[in-house]
Amino acid sequence: MAKTGRKKKERRDYPTSQLLNFARDSYLERTSRPIYAILFLIPFILFYEIGTILINTDILTQYQVRVVAFVWVQDALLHLGTSSRFAWVAPPLVVVVILAGLQVASKKPWYFCFSDYLPMVVECGLLAVPLIVLSLLSNSPSVPADNPPGPADLCPPAQVSVLAHPPVVGPNRVITALAQDAGHSRFRSLLTNIVTGVGAGIYEELVFRLILICALMVLFQDVIGLSHQNSIVLSVLMSAALFSAHHHIVWIDGRLGRSAPFQWTEFGFRTVAGIYFAILFAIRGFGITAGTHAFYDIIATAVNAIFFDP
Repeated sequence: MAKTGRKKKERRDYPTSQLLNFARDSYLERTSRPIYAILFLIPFILFYEIGTILINTDILTQYQVRVVAFVWVQDALLHLGTSSRFAWVAPPLVVVVILAGLQVASKKPWYFCFSDYLPMVVECGLLAVPLIVLSLLSNSPSVPADNPPGPADLCPPAQVSVLAHPPVVGPNRVITALAQDAGHSRFRSLLTNIVTGVGAGIYEELVFRLILICALMVLFQDVIGLSHQNSIVLSVLMSAALFSAHHHIVWIDGRLGRSAPFQWTEFGFRTVAGIYFAILFAIRGFGITAGTHAFYDIIATAVNAIFFDP
C-alpha cells in the first residue's frame, strides 16, 4: 500500500498535459519538455532575427519585413502599453517566457542533453516529409484518362504549398511577396523565403497552436461547458481552419487585408496541415512542432527553387 501511495504521489508531482505519456527520461519524454523547446528553438530564433536584418539591409532604417504572426505579437505588446522599441525586440522573449512558465507548471526536470539536439533536427525533417508529399499530391494536375501524359507532364507545374504567410512590410504594412519582386536577386528571394519560413514555424505555432488552442479549450470546456473530448475536436478544427484562412485573409492594423488568392485546394491542404501540427503539438510538444513547421517551409522552398522555379 505504501509503495502504491508513493507512485500515485510521484505521478501527481510530475504532471503532463500531453496526449501521450512517454516513459520517464526517455528521448520522447525529454524532448517534449518546454525547456527543450526553448533551447532547441534558440538557433531558429537567432537565424530569423539575423536573416531579417540581412534581407532588409537597404530599408533597415525605415521598416522591417516580418512574419504576420510576429507582427501580431508586437501589436499585442503595444496594446498592453509597452514601448514601440521594446515591442520590436520582445516577441522572442514572449516565446521564451511562455515556455518557461509551462516548464515551471509541468514540474519536469530542467536539464538539457545536447546529444538530443541532432536527433530532434532529424525528427523535424522527417515529420515534415508527409506534408511535402501531401502538398505535391494535392497540387498535381489531373490528367484525363484518354490523354496520356507527354514529356512536359512528367513534372507537375504546380509548386509545393509553402505554409509561411507572405511577409508584412511596414510602416504601412502592405502585404507583399518579395520572391516576386523583380528587383531582388534569385538568392535574396530564396533567403527571404527561408527566413520567412523559419519565422512562421516559430510564431505561427505560437499563435495558432500554443495560444489559440489553449484559449479555445478554455472557451469550449470552461465557459460553454462542452465535454473535454468535444472541446479538443472543436479547438483543433477551428484553429486549423483559422490557420488556413490566415494565409488568404489577414488582420493587420485593425483591418482585413487580402494576401494570397483563395483556392479550395490550398485552403484544404493548409487546414489538414493545421490539424497535423495540432496533433503533433499534443504528442510531441511545442519545440518539435515549431521545428517541423520551419523545416517544412525550408524544404518546400528548396523543392520549388530546384524543380519548379524557372
